[in-house]
Amino acid sequence: MDSKRDKGPRDDRWYLKLMAPNTKGDKFAWLDPTSIYINGEAFHDLLDDLKTDLAGVQCDVVAGLDSMGFVLGAALATSLGVGFLPIRKAGKLCVDTDSVSFTNYSGRTQEMEMRLPAFAPGTRVLIVDQWVETGGTVDGAIRLIERQQGLIAGIVAIAIEENEQTRSYRESYRCVSAVLPGSNWQNDCNAQTLRSFASYQPEDAFPP
Repeated sequence: MDSKRDKGPRDDRWYLKLMAPNTKGDKFAWLDPTSIYINGEAFHDLLDDLKTDLAGVQCDVVAGLDSMGFVLGAALATSLGVGFLPIRKAGKLCVDTDSVSFTNYSGRTQEMEMRLPAFAPGTRVLIVDQWVETGGTVDGAIRLIERQQGLIAGIVAIAIEENEQTRSYRESYRCVSAVLPGSNWQNDCNAQTLRSFASYQPEDAFPP
């Protein structure tokens, strides 16, 4: 089978075209990036690009947000050679926790929690989520980390949509995403539809 990388230039983040459109209605996110993870070459290229764009960022631990941030966060932590901290939805951890309420991308109020204590004061924490749409989940994570006197090293995602809610993150923190600001991919994400959906085929993501 031909390399998937041959289907597009690396600097255009070829693997983003593997993301699948929502087929289940408005109760779900508008697309599914997990097909990137299925394809080993795509997943490794994604991680390589994120690591390259994180050049100069110092972190002691990666915090992944429940639940799909666990996949990307754990893989990135391993690649960076640091530990991984899961920040979970409320009621999942069997140890002492701190919790916060937040509003997710669908407008629902939820709670998330982090083990207490999780790290020493001054620990540099890199926040990773799969996708940042409104930033509500990230806001909850920032509050939990800062309550334990952790330092936010940056925010990482496959995409950070551009809107009023997320603009403050780019102004306040080092933000890294596979979808590069100013790119056609960013414009598509802001509109919440990808031009690649027109030719999307699930088989394109199958492991070679």
